Amino acid sequence: MTQKLALVTGGLHRVGAVIAARLVREGYALAIHKRSPGEADPVLADALLETGATSHRFAADLSDAAAVDALIPAVAERFGRTPDLLVNNAALFAEGEWPDLSAAALTEMMQVNHHAPVMLAKALVAASGPDTRPAIVNIVDQRVLHPVPDQLAYSLSKSALWQATATLAVAFGGRARVNAVAPGLTLETEDYSKAQIGRLASRMPLGALPTPAQIADAVLYLARAEAVTGQTIFVDGGAHLSPMGRDFVALERD
Repeated sequence: MTQKLALVTGGLHRVGAVIAARLVREGYALAIHKRSPGEADPVLADALLETGATSHRFAADLSDAAAVDALIPAVAERFGRTPDLLVNNAALFAEGEWPDLSAAALTEMMQVNHHAPVMLAKALVAASGPDTRPAIVNIVDQRVLHPVPDQLAYSLSKSALWQATATLAVAFGGRARVNAVAPGLTLETEDYSKAQIGRLASRMPLGALPTPAQIADAVLYLARAEAVTGQTIFVDGGAHLSPMGRDFVALERD
């Protein structure tokens, strides 16, 4: 049986590295997209070393439409086949509410967070053989159900990708399965204090924030779920069940 191949965008670092590492440990060969040179996070480096998995890195700036168009052909040329799984994980993030919104910033955000995933999905399906049905998993955000005013350009782009998930599932029909994972706050930044993280966790219906490994679990499930398309799994401790009003970083501040 031919080893399955996964392409993970933004797969060197943070949640993307955990997803990529999980796929490697499940037997996938790995095409790792990155924007710029850098070392893989230890979780991925260790998985590649321990499994001896076949992998290759592909540099592409997803804000460049030409670079997006070249990515799937480059993977196919390197591996001699198209990916069985595309995980659209790479994302651009920026702060800013509506007074800060500019057309240029919105255009760049939409290109990276919406247009690039959609065009990669199109390219993958177009290049796949008639007897293959790739799986596509888009990483969106739990806020798509209850919008917040924060990080407006980012929020708009993730909402667009969420809507694209079901639309592409219909458009591709039996040629591909398209699903999404919507994480909540998972890896905090320096903007959060430990006390704030604890208080945010206690606000979740499950009393805990999700881990990167749990997001990877959901991606792996959707990669295997042959009867599932057009669905979104919220991996957020239940945050999507009620409006938060603001982004997590603005809540439970010290």
